Formats: sequence, structure tokens, C-alpha cells
Amino acid sequence: QVQLVESGGGLVQPGGSLRLSCAASGSRFSFSAMGWYRQAPGKQRELVAAITTGGSTNYQDSVKGRFTISRDNARNTVYLQMNNLKPEDTAVYYCNARVPRVSSRPTTDYWGQGTQVTVSS
Repeated sequence: QVQLVESGGGLVQPGGSLRLSCAASGSRFSFSAMGWYRQAPGKQRELVAAITTGGSTNYQDSVKGRFTISRDNARNTVYLQMNNLKPEDTAVYYCNARVPRVSSRPTTDYWGQGTQVTVSS
């Protein structure tokens, strides 16, 4: 069974930093991409940042220049360095790992349990 274990969330003041980690395991197939999504109360889940095995990245506009995503392919671990945090960054952050279509297996997304990030004075 595929499991994604997240850590690093917490309470931080505006302008502060946090580093999220997510370790994925249990898949016989490699993850083509890993990333982070977030969901605030009353809002839909949205992409924060994603990274492919090759290192290509994609960021939500609101976090560009503040957040940096990285990946350790050997350990199937993805990180999100979050700097200059703002109150609007407050949300539950979910790790995502994607396994692409292999033979008859369809593309599959796996999700972590979520970790709370709260930015408040």
C-alpha cells in the first residue's frame, strides 16, 4: 500500500519560515511527479508546487519567489521550503505523488493526510 507521510507544519508568525517534508513509499512504480496542494476553509484544494523526477517545477503564482520545492528521488521524498509566510498561506497542506499510466494501470494520485500550516501574529 502506498503511504505518504508528511511533517513540518505548525504555527509561524508572518514573515517566518517552515519546511515541509513528505516521504512516499509502497509503490512498485516510480512517482513521475510529487507536489504540495493546500486547502483553506471554504476554499477548494489548490496546487502550491509540484516537481517531476527530472526536476521540472511548477508553482502557484502567489508563492513564486517565496516557496521552493525540491525532491530526493532516491528516497521518494519531496520538500517545500516556505519563506516569508503570509496569513493567506494558512491552510492544510497535502502531499501528492503521481504514478503515471503503466500498462493497464491508469494514472493514479496518492495523497498524504495533510499537515496544518498556520501563519498568525
